[in-house]
Amino acid sequence: MKQEYNLLAVGDIGTNRDNPDSIFNGVRETLKNGDLLFGQLEPCLSNVGTPLPQARLPMRGNPAGAEAIKAAGFDVISFATNHCMDWGREAFFDTIENLKANDLKVIGAGANLQEARKPVIVTLGDTKIAFLGYNSIIPQNYFATKDRPGCAPFRALTAFERIEHDQPETPVRLHSFPLWEDLQAMTSDIKEIRKQADIVAVSFHWGIHFVPAILAEYQKIGAYAAIEAGADIILGHHTHILKPIEIYKGKAIIYSMANFALDPPFLFAENLDLHNTAQHKELQELNKAWKDAPNRPMPPDSYKSLIIKVNIRDKEIKAVSFLPVQLDEASNPFVLTAENPEFNEIVSYMEEISANQEIITNYKVRGNEVIVVEK
Repeated sequence: MKQEYNLLAVGDIGTNRDNPDSIFNGVRETLKNGDLLFGQLEPCLSNVGTPLPQARLPMRGNPAGAEAIKAAGFDVISFATNHCMDWGREAFFDTIENLKANDLKVIGAGANLQEARKPVIVTLGDTKIAFLGYNSIIPQNYFATKDRPGCAPFRALTAFERIEHDQPETPVRLHSFPLWEDLQAMTSDIKEIRKQADIVAVSFHWGIHFVPAILAEYQKIGAYAAIEAGADIILGHHTHILKPIEIYKGKAIIYSMANFALDPPFLFAENLDLHNTAQHKELQELNKAWKDAPNRPMPPDSYKSLIIKVNIRDKEIKAVSFLPVQLDEASNPFVLTAENPEFNEIVSYMEEISANQEIITNYKVRGNEVIVVEK
């Protein structure tokens, strides 16, 4: 019996095009090499519902996208996204049903808090791998409660520290901390599932979107606490650009895997001239490179991505690496080889943003992949 497996993980996915299968054409063969495939669903996949007033960009795609995700090889999907309730409860439940109808296992969202926090365990041979999903980017009332549907929350509080205490309206430092009850719930979930699984993967929808490199304080607090509770790897997403990879106590924290197979935002902007909205212009201010190219749907950083490869042997993680991925202008991902100039650009980008955050990670190129953890 095979005892060595590869878990592949990617960032945000979701389509709203006529042929949703087409977005995976440049990565399909690589994805099929994985024994288990995880991804984060960004939009609802439904034709029903009404957009909620607090949704900044109500995102929903053709339900056929669920079938395309399964056909690409995915097994586990987190729906703990800041868009999960954009089109109300009807679209929320319809999306979950569409995913499950295609034999996709869903984490991070449910009919109530207990269901949203429920883990998924996948068995490969005699190895049990558990997945948990949480969301920190939560519009009002998008998180699940005891009697309300939504995502599993990992909320954060922001504090302002005045640099010059005697000078009104001068610059401040920002600090963020996980909400205590959510931190306790998350670590409790990990400790409980740790008793049943050989490997625990924790997925977080979190971070500061579009701003290069910068990590929020609550992310490190949460990631470290998750690992100390028993998590073996942290899989982050939401920011639409890559963020550093950190090694903590021998475990990999991938703070953001960036966009992977996510259609441009204007394809989700129903009846909305997105480029001319005040909201879109405010987002462009977050990334200088985007501000300098205002007609692009995303900043240049958003076209850099990766596939995380987790090598599992003898019921534990033996290595973590990534495969550099480049998105084209239509957001179609393509796996790069070491001969592609973009390959080294992505490796250099990861080195630069990690150094910016004073994170020491050795990105070792080996063939067409980049090793970050090896035992």
